[in-house]
Amino acid sequence: MTEVSPAPRAIHDQPLHLKERNDELARALHDLRLRDALKTRFLSNISHDLRTPLSAMVTHAEILRDGLLGELSDRQRESVNGIITGGRQLLDMVNEILLYAKGSADQLTVSLTEFELEPLVRQLHSLNLPLLARKDLHFETRLPAGLPNLRADRDKIAHVIGNLLGNAIAFTGPGGHVWVAAATRERNGATELVIEVGDTGIGIAREHHDLIFREFAQVDASAARGHHGTGLGLTIALQLMELHGGMVWVESELGAGSRFFASVPGKHLILSGGNRTT
Repeated sequence: MTEVSPAPRAIHDQPLHLKERNDELARALHDLRLRDALKTRFLSNISHDLRTPLSAMVTHAEILRDGLLGELSDRQRESVNGIITGGRQLLDMVNEILLYAKGSADQLTVSLTEFELEPLVRQLHSLNLPLLARKDLHFETRLPAGLPNLRADRDKIAHVIGNLLGNAIAFTGPGGHVWVAAATRERNGATELVIEVGDTGIGIAREHHDLIFREFAQVDASAARGHHGTGLGLTIALQLMELHGGMVWVESELGAGSRFFASVPGKHLILSGGNRTT
Protein backbone atom coordinates (compact mmCIF):
# COMPACT_ATOMS: atom_id res chain seq x y z
CA MET A 1 0.00 0.00 0.00
CA THR A 2 1.48 3.33 -1.11
CA GLU A 3 1.60 5.98 1.59
CA VAL A 4 0.64 9.45 0.43
CA SER A 5 2.91 12.12 1.81
CA PRO A 6 1.16 15.15 3.22
CA ALA A 7 1.57 18.41 1.33
CA PRO A 8 4.35 20.64 2.67
CA ARG A 9 3.07 22.83 5.50
CA ALA A 10 4.59 25.92 3.93
CA ILE A 11 2.15 25.75 0.99
CA HIS A 12 -0.86 26.01 3.29
CA ASP A 13 0.62 28.03 6.13
CA GLN A 14 2.54 30.64 4.19
CA PRO A 15 -0.39 33.01 3.45
CA LEU A 16 -1.47 32.97 7.10
CA HIS A 17 2.11 33.38 8.23
CA LEU A 18 2.62 36.39 5.94
CA LYS A 19 -0.62 38.00 7.12
CA GLU A 20 0.38 37.60 10.75
CA ARG A 21 3.81 39.02 9.97
CA ASN A 22 2.33 41.98 8.09
CA ASP A 23 -0.07 42.66 10.95
CA GLU A 24 2.82 42.55 13.39
CA LEU A 25 4.87 44.99 11.29
CA ALA A 26 1.86 47.31 10.91
CA ARG A 27 1.38 47.36 14.70
CA ALA A 28 5.08 48.06 15.21
CA LEU A 29 5.00 50.90 12.66
CA HIS A 30 1.90 52.40 14.29
CA ASP A 31 3.59 52.19 17.68
CA LEU A 32 6.73 53.91 16.37
CA ARG A 33 4.68 56.70 14.81
CA LEU A 34 2.74 57.17 18.03
CA ARG A 35 5.92 57.32 20.09
CA ASP A 36 7.45 59.81 17.64
CA ALA A 37 4.35 62.01 17.88
CA LEU A 38 4.44 61.84 21.68
CA LYS A 39 8.15 62.71 21.67
CA THR A 40 7.53 65.72 19.42
CA ARG A 41 4.62 66.90 21.60
CA PHE A 42 6.71 66.48 24.75
CA LEU A 43 9.61 68.46 23.29
CA SER A 44 7.26 71.22 22.19
CA ASN A 45 5.49 71.43 25.56
CA ILE A 46 8.65 71.32 27.66
CA SER A 47 10.28 73.96 25.46
CA HIS A 48 7.35 76.32 25.92
CA ASP A 49 7.32 75.70 29.69
CA LEU A 50 11.07 76.30 30.02
CA ARG A 51 11.26 79.40 27.86
CA THR A 52 9.08 81.62 30.08
CA PRO A 53 11.00 81.22 33.38
CA LEU A 54 14.36 81.33 31.58
CA SER A 55 13.42 84.60 29.88
CA ALA A 56 12.35 86.02 33.25
CA MET A 57 15.66 84.99 34.84
CA VAL A 58 17.68 86.67 32.10
CA THR A 59 15.56 89.83 32.27
CA HIS A 60 15.93 90.17 36.05
CA ALA A 61 19.67 89.52 35.80
CA GLU A 62 19.94 92.29 33.19
CA ILE A 63 18.08 94.64 35.55
CA LEU A 64 20.67 93.88 38.23
CA ARG A 65 23.57 94.29 35.78
CA ASP A 66 22.32 97.68 34.60
CA GLY A 67 22.16 98.97 38.18
CA LEU A 68 18.42 99.66 38.17
CA LEU A 69 18.17 98.22 41.69
CA GLY A 70 21.44 99.71 42.92
CA GLU A 71 25.05 99.70 41.86
CA LEU A 72 26.98 96.43 41.83
CA SER A 73 30.59 95.80 42.62
CA ASP A 74 32.84 94.55 39.83
CA ARG A 75 32.74 90.99 41.20
CA GLN A 76 28.95 91.10 41.53
CA ARG A 77 28.59 92.39 37.98
CA GLU A 78 30.88 89.64 36.70
CA SER A 79 28.74 87.03 38.44
CA VAL A 80 25.52 88.50 37.06
CA ASN A 81 27.01 88.56 33.55
CA GLY A 82 27.72 84.86 33.98
CA ILE A 83 24.04 84.27 34.79
CA ILE A 84 22.99 86.24 31.70
CA THR A 85 25.39 84.39 29.41
CA GLY A 86 24.34 80.98 30.73
CA GLY A 87 20.66 81.90 30.58
CA ARG A 88 20.92 83.02 26.98
CA GLN A 89 22.71 79.81 26.04
CA LEU A 90 19.92 77.80 27.62
CA LEU A 91 17.31 79.91 25.82
CA ASP A 92 19.05 79.28 22.50
CA MET A 93 18.98 75.53 23.17
CA VAL A 94 15.30 75.63 24.18
CA ASN A 95 14.42 77.62 21.06
CA GLU A 96 16.34 75.10 18.96
CA ILE A 97 14.39 72.20 20.47
CA LEU A 98 11.12 74.06 19.89
CA LEU A 99 12.04 74.75 16.26
CA TYR A 100 12.91 71.09 15.76
CA ALA A 101 9.60 70.00 17.31
CA LYS A 102 7.67 72.30 14.95
CA GLY A 103 9.58 70.90 11.98
CA SER A 104 8.90 67.31 13.04
CA ALA A 105 5.20 68.14 13.36
CA ASP A 106 5.15 69.80 9.91
CA GLN A 107 4.25 73.12 11.54
CA LEU A 108 6.98 75.21 9.92
CA THR A 109 6.00 77.62 7.17
CA VAL A 110 8.01 79.80 4.81
CA SER A 111 7.47 83.58 4.82
CA LEU A 112 8.88 84.93 1.56
CA THR A 113 10.57 88.32 1.35
CA GLU A 114 13.17 89.68 -1.05
CA PHE A 115 16.62 90.34 0.42
CA GLU A 116 20.32 90.43 -0.42
CA LEU A 117 22.73 87.83 0.89
CA GLU A 118 25.67 90.17 1.57
CA PRO A 119 23.99 92.32 4.29
CA LEU A 120 22.71 89.14 5.95
CA VAL A 121 26.22 87.67 6.10
CA ARG A 122 27.59 90.99 7.36
CA GLN A 123 25.01 90.98 10.16
CA LEU A 124 25.90 87.41 11.17
CA HIS A 125 29.59 88.32 11.13
CA SER A 126 28.90 91.25 13.46
CA LEU A 127 26.97 89.01 15.89
CA ASN A 128 29.89 86.57 16.02
CA LEU A 129 32.67 89.17 16.33
CA PRO A 130 33.27 88.52 20.06
CA LEU A 131 33.70 84.77 19.48
CA LEU A 132 35.95 85.33 16.48
CA ALA A 133 38.10 87.80 18.42
CA ARG A 134 38.30 85.54 21.47
CA LYS A 135 39.81 82.75 19.37
CA ASP A 136 41.79 85.08 17.11
CA LEU A 137 40.07 83.62 14.03
CA HIS A 138 40.43 85.18 10.59
CA PHE A 139 37.01 85.68 8.97
CA GLU A 140 36.56 86.12 5.22
CA THR A 141 33.60 86.61 2.91
CA ARG A 142 33.71 85.49 -0.71
CA LEU A 143 30.56 86.98 -2.19
CA PRO A 144 31.08 88.01 -5.81
CA ALA A 145 29.30 90.99 -7.31
CA GLY A 146 26.16 90.20 -9.25
CA LEU A 147 24.76 87.53 -6.94
CA PRO A 148 20.97 87.35 -7.36
CA ASN A 149 18.72 88.57 -4.60
CA LEU A 150 16.79 85.92 -2.72
CA ARG A 151 13.04 85.65 -2.38
CA ALA A 152 12.97 83.31 0.58
CA ASP A 153 12.42 83.21 4.34
CA ARG A 154 15.18 85.54 5.55
CA ASP A 155 15.01 84.42 9.19
CA LYS A 156 15.30 80.76 8.26
CA ILE A 157 18.17 81.32 5.83
CA ALA A 158 19.88 83.39 8.55
CA HIS A 159 19.32 80.56 11.03
CA VAL A 160 20.97 78.06 8.69
CA ILE A 161 24.02 80.21 7.92
CA GLY A 162 24.27 81.28 11.57
CA ASN A 163 24.26 77.66 12.71
CA LEU A 164 26.93 76.65 10.21
CA LEU A 165 29.03 79.69 11.12
CA GLY A 166 28.68 78.98 14.85
CA ASN A 167 29.85 75.39 14.30
CA ALA A 168 32.79 76.58 12.22
CA ILE A 169 33.89 78.93 14.99
CA ALA A 170 33.38 76.33 17.72
CA PHE A 171 35.38 73.61 16.00
CA THR A 172 38.26 75.76 14.75
CA GLY A 173 41.31 76.28 16.93
CA PRO A 174 42.86 79.67 17.81
CA GLY A 175 44.41 81.44 14.84
CA GLY A 176 42.35 79.47 12.34
CA HIS A 177 40.39 80.59 9.31
CA VAL A 178 36.60 80.74 8.81
CA TRP A 179 34.78 81.92 5.69
CA VAL A 180 31.39 82.35 4.06
CA ALA A 181 31.18 82.13 0.28
CA ALA A 182 28.45 81.93 -2.34
CA ALA A 183 28.12 81.30 -6.05
CA THR A 184 25.49 80.33 -8.57
CA ARG A 185 25.73 77.09 -10.51
CA GLU A 186 23.71 75.12 -13.02
CA ARG A 187 22.29 71.79 -11.86
CA ASN A 188 19.82 69.64 -13.74
CA GLY A 189 19.21 72.46 -16.21
CA ALA A 190 18.36 75.05 -13.53
CA THR A 191 20.24 77.76 -11.67
CA GLU A 192 20.74 77.52 -7.93
CA LEU A 193 22.67 79.51 -5.35
CA VAL A 194 25.14 77.55 -3.23
CA ILE A 195 26.20 79.08 0.10
CA GLU A 196 29.41 77.71 1.63
CA VAL A 197 30.57 78.02 5.24
CA GLY A 198 34.09 76.66 5.68
CA ASP A 199 36.78 76.41 8.31
CA THR A 200 40.27 75.08 8.97
CA GLY A 201 39.15 73.26 12.12
CA ILE A 202 39.24 69.67 13.36
CA GLY A 203 37.25 68.27 10.44
CA ILE A 204 34.87 65.31 10.33
CA ALA A 205 35.72 61.74 9.38
CA ARG A 206 33.96 60.56 6.23
CA GLU A 207 32.12 57.80 8.08
CA HIS A 208 30.43 60.45 10.23
CA HIS A 209 29.13 62.68 7.41
CA ASP A 210 25.64 61.16 7.53
CA LEU A 211 25.61 60.84 11.32
CA ILE A 212 25.96 64.57 11.99
CA PHE A 213 22.65 65.33 10.23
CA ARG A 214 20.68 62.91 12.41
CA GLU A 215 18.63 64.25 15.30
CA PHE A 216 20.40 64.45 18.68
CA ALA A 217 23.54 62.90 17.12
CA GLN A 218 27.02 64.16 17.92
CA VAL A 219 30.36 62.78 16.81
CA ASP A 220 31.92 61.12 19.85
CA ALA A 221 35.52 62.13 19.19
CA SER A 222 37.94 63.36 21.82
CA ALA A 223 38.44 66.59 19.89
CA ALA A 224 34.70 67.30 19.94
CA ARG A 225 33.79 66.38 23.50
CA GLY A 226 34.40 69.90 24.75
CA HIS A 227 31.61 71.27 22.53
CA HIS A 228 28.09 70.92 23.88
CA GLY A 229 24.70 71.43 22.32
CA THR A 230 21.39 69.78 21.59
CA GLY A 231 22.67 67.79 18.63
CA LEU A 232 19.84 69.31 16.57
CA GLY A 233 21.55 72.20 14.78
CA LEU A 234 22.35 70.44 11.51
CA THR A 235 19.07 68.50 11.57
CA ILE A 236 17.21 71.81 11.77
CA ALA A 237 19.40 73.40 9.09
CA LEU A 238 18.52 70.54 6.76
CA GLN A 239 14.81 70.88 7.60
CA LEU A 240 14.83 74.62 6.87
CA MET A 241 16.62 74.25 3.54
CA GLU A 242 14.33 71.39 2.50
CA LEU A 243 11.39 73.73 3.18
CA HIS A 244 12.85 75.89 0.41
CA GLY A 245 13.44 72.89 -1.85
CA GLY A 246 17.19 73.00 -1.18
CA MET A 247 19.78 70.79 0.48
CA VAL A 248 22.61 70.85 3.02
CA TRP A 249 25.73 68.71 2.72
CA VAL A 250 29.33 68.56 3.94
CA GLU A 251 32.78 68.00 2.49
CA SER A 252 35.31 67.26 5.20
CA GLU A 253 38.10 65.02 6.38
CA LEU A 254 39.32 64.53 9.91
CA GLY A 255 42.06 67.05 10.68
CA ALA A 256 41.56 68.93 7.41
CA GLY A 257 38.73 71.37 8.17
CA SER A 258 35.14 71.32 6.94
CA ARG A 259 33.07 72.93 4.19
CA PHE A 260 29.29 72.95 4.62
CA PHE A 261 27.04 73.84 1.71
CA ALA A 262 23.41 74.98 1.53
CA SER A 263 21.66 75.25 -1.82
CA VAL A 264 18.84 77.65 -2.65
CA PRO A 265 16.93 76.57 -5.79
CA GLY A 266 16.21 78.90 -8.68
CA LYS A 267 12.58 79.49 -7.71
CA HIS A 268 13.90 81.55 -4.77
CA LEU A 269 16.39 83.63 -6.77
CA ILE A 270 15.66 87.05 -8.28
CA LEU A 271 17.48 88.36 -11.32
CA SER A 272 18.45 92.04 -11.55
CA GLY A 273 15.40 92.58 -13.72
CA GLY A 274 13.12 91.31 -10.95
CA ASN A 275 12.33 87.95 -12.49
CA ARG A 276 12.97 84.61 -10.89
CA THR A 277 15.63 82.41 -12.39
CA THR A 278 14.65 79.19 -14.09
